[in-house]
Amino acid sequence: MSDPDRKLWEGMLAYLRANHPTICRQWFEEIEPLGVSGGALNLRAHSNVHRDYLRRQCLEPFSEAVQQVADRLISVRFLGPEDEIASDGKPQSRTRTARPGEAAAPIPESLTINPDYDFSSFVVGPGNRYAHAAAIAVANKPGHAYNPLFIHGKVGLGKTHLLQAVCLKIKESHPETVIQYLSCESFVSHFTESIREGWMTEFRHAFRDVDVLVIDDIHFLGARVRSQEEFFHTFNTLYQANKQIVLSSDAPPEHIPDLEERLVSRFKWGLVSEVEPPDYETRVAILKTKAKMRGLDLPEDVACHIAARVDTNIRELEGAVTKLQLRSVVEGRPIDLEIARAALGENTAPTTSGPTIQAIIDAVTEFYSVRLTDLQSKRRQRSIALPRQVCMYLARRHTRHSLEEIGGYFGGRDHTTVMHAVRTVDEKRGVDQDFEHVLQALEGRLRDRR
Repeated sequence: MSDPDRKLWEGMLAYLRANHPTICRQWFEEIEPLGVSGGALNLRAHSNVHRDYLRRQCLEPFSEAVQQVADRLISVRFLGPEDEIASDGKPQSRTRTARPGEAAAPIPESLTINPDYDFSSFVVGPGNRYAHAAAIAVANKPGHAYNPLFIHGKVGLGKTHLLQAVCLKIKESHPETVIQYLSCESFVSHFTESIREGWMTEFRHAFRDVDVLVIDDIHFLGARVRSQEEFFHTFNTLYQANKQIVLSSDAPPEHIPDLEERLVSRFKWGLVSEVEPPDYETRVAILKTKAKMRGLDLPEDVACHIAARVDTNIRELEGAVTKLQLRSVVEGRPIDLEIARAALGENTAPTTSGPTIQAIIDAVTEFYSVRLTDLQSKRRQRSIALPRQVCMYLARRHTRHSLEEIGGYFGGRDHTTVMHAVRTVDEKRGVDQDFEHVLQALEGRLRDRR
């Protein structure tokens, strides 16, 4: 590859980081530029999954980048490891062309698999470890471990990540495996169209002559009688041939409205596993993982702050990382707590409604002659444990912070530790008059410092 072409590619990466930071991933560095031919810059991805993802999700920003950097009309082509460039500069097509007059029954297109959604990037916690273990078992021995594997849980908790991780792992270990991965809505849509157009033979071939069938949001089958009938026979065909079936849903089989009992029964033949909302520690780990994948430096205090504020689901956590990234790029400075608060839409102006946690920490550390690092440490000596508990108690009583957020300020302790501290201090002040006077004095200092 010529030096000008290499400079063009490096300029594109810089442009993408500055103007489209949210699409940038660390693995972009592994893309191999092959130079310009036929009016296009050819870029080789290190797997077909990465190639397909780039083609479907990144073509527009990459095209914009190459034209801005080259300052001329030029396009981008994404190639896989084995794709070749023909003499005209175009990737050689391996797809079959329909004969003249032949009815072109469309093959259902699988959903785009995100290369980020592999097992290595899945953060395991108490709420998902069983589903994670089951998914790995299925990926290692499709058709023999748990069949079907049925994963259910609320929106944004990692079900799709696990489904795609299974697909990626199987393809990595056995590239020849035929996988059909799509949403249940797409299954129903293709089924309806195939009935109307007379393509049922092709439809059944697309879904029954596969090694692995992965359907996201299978609860969409509810109340769709004809689609349920078709899926029932598809399920039986695959199951009897020891082909792997993986399903996800927002509810367990028995709670999917208007789902036939025979399907409920079959969905429970293998393993039904639930994914639950991540706890505080898992949320912190998820934030760090998402940031690392984007090449972001996420400080510990920022991760703890966001994890305490965003306690709904993983999708919201990823959205928070996106907001952080954009804010950091726009303001041209590293991510810090101030940027995090602004990105989350928090009011950073001083308030007179009550003391801040920092004010509480300052008052307690000054009174007990300890350091913040002591309070955040794992040390359990009474000289450290009591001031730490007092801080947690005052923070719970005089601020609006959640239990998990309070714990985050003191070494990432969980909400049960904060609850124990509150109970301990409450009980002690009820029986120890001297301790009661200490708390009153501290609360007085906090009022005076507002």
